[in-house]
Amino acid sequence: MVNSSPGPILLVEDDSNDILLMRRAFRRAQIANPLQVVEDGDAAVAYLSGQGDYADREHYPLPTLVLLDLKLPRRSGLEVLEWLRQQSEVKRLPAVMLTSSRESSDINCAYDLGVNSYLVKPVAFDDLLGMIQTLNMYWIVFNEHPTEYK
Repeated sequence: MVNSSPGPILLVEDDSNDILLMRRAFRRAQIANPLQVVEDGDAAVAYLSGQGDYADREHYPLPTLVLLDLKLPRRSGLEVLEWLRQQSEVKRLPAVMLTSSRESSDINCAYDLGVNSYLVKPVAFDDLLGMIQTLNMYWIVFNEHPTEYK
């Protein structure tokens, strides 16, 4: 199915194996949206705010969707989410927590901070591929996005 939104998907993930698997799953799922990757919470904030290395919005446009790992160096996924929801320019940007934690305290905190969805990373690649295909269908193809992210 053709994507209705050309914007990138921002993956905030510090595990190089998970990044490799996600890139592979995105290719296999034939997702048209480019996958941008940053490896820590501070880089995610810099990307989303268009600062430093990410100031050029031609090369680093605002994403259509943010996929956040929970446990990140420098600033946790929860801290990035909290920051995101306080920024007038991007507070409506859909954010999905994609993590290995099933801890109810993590899940509850993520929803308290305004996450749109909380997904647990599957172990098997075929399950990850299915999750990415479903995520694409829901968040990119079917979901109605706000006209502005603020």
